[in-house]
Amino acid sequence: MDLDSPTTRPAAREEDTAVSPTPAADTFQTGQVGTVSSAHFVHDTYSAFISPLLPVLQERLGVGYALAGSLQIFAQLPSLFNPFIGYIADKVNLRWFIILAPAVTATLMSSMGLTSSYLSLALLLLASGVSIACFHSPAPAMIAKVSGKRVGKGMSIFMASGELGRTVGPVVAAAGVAWWGLEGMWRLMFVGWAVSGILYLRLRHVRAAPKRDIAEASLVKMWPTVRQVFVPLIWIMAGGMLLQVALTTYLPLFMSDVLQTNLWLAAASLTILQAAGVVGALTSGTVSDKYGRQRILFIVLVVAPLLLLAFLYGPSWLAVPLLLALGLTVLSPQPVFLAIVQDQFPHNRALANGSYLAVNFLIRAAAIWIVGLMADRFGLPTAFLVSGLAAFVSLPALRYLPH
Repeated sequence: MDLDSPTTRPAAREEDTAVSPTPAADTFQTGQVGTVSSAHFVHDTYSAFISPLLPVLQERLGVGYALAGSLQIFAQLPSLFNPFIGYIADKVNLRWFIILAPAVTATLMSSMGLTSSYLSLALLLLASGVSIACFHSPAPAMIAKVSGKRVGKGMSIFMASGELGRTVGPVVAAAGVAWWGLEGMWRLMFVGWAVSGILYLRLRHVRAAPKRDIAEASLVKMWPTVRQVFVPLIWIMAGGMLLQVALTTYLPLFMSDVLQTNLWLAAASLTILQAAGVVGALTSGTVSDKYGRQRILFIVLVVAPLLLLAFLYGPSWLAVPLLLALGLTVLSPQPVFLAIVQDQFPHNRALANGSYLAVNFLIRAAAIWIVGLMADRFGLPTAFLVSGLAAFVSLPALRYLPH
């Protein structure tokens, strides 16, 4: 009897064949890229609730800029566990993290108004950070797998979806406060649960982890590449993070305290910035596939600080166009960073991505504190100015990035 005949060959499990390494390894799988990216959109809509609500939370809690901005740190603190999550994701299938994360994050973020103290709010955001970390570590690795040879394009779509979520998030948060008050925002969580149900139907058979023997064999070999990739990457991120934090975390406070706008206009400024960031994120990774990662990073790292100076000292009628231009440049490096990491670690993508996210958190947390402390002592305009000038420090590191 022929042991390889169709009648005797064991049936392959559906979950192992849903996203097969061959022949689809070099194929851009639009449907799966769209599904995971849509999950990113919904998830980050909820995770974007913190910044637009900072003026309300700061007034309610009676804290300064540094403590108010530090609420973002609590939501990102579990990112330190991303290397561990990524290591597991490279060995087993963590699709359930992607499926459940929108529901869990939506529940926790929509419950901020139910807390009664800074400590309880910090603990709530810490729990939401666990959900955020469990989503963002394996999701880019899954995107890279189903993007074939067009990793930059896949990362652009994935990151643009996240930026779109962060665009919608401030408006949704402001609308929730306007309709039900801060205490009634919990009603917004049910959309996240509905989306997780859809993700279950779409992703329950998708397998994102590489073969276990490949992951283990390449684990030792990846360490020399870690130094080659992460040293210049950390340099670039450290130089540009103050500028990114100033705009994505403290912009609503700048609008309300310096420009004396209401909560709606403060949230709208962040929405304008993030809306342009959608275009920047969608474009930068795809363009870097063709013209090179370093060249695209050089352009955005030079232009973004100049735009911030124009925003601070230019006429008020240019504020909206400049916010759009800042969104295009300040938020566009992220897909390129992710594409670099995924390019250099093809067999340990989730682990490498988790390590990148952990490093990104440490740098971002330090930047939030630095900008907040500068704002408390010298004022928000000065803190924004220093943040913009610091971005030029990252330019020399570009020459050390691997091609």
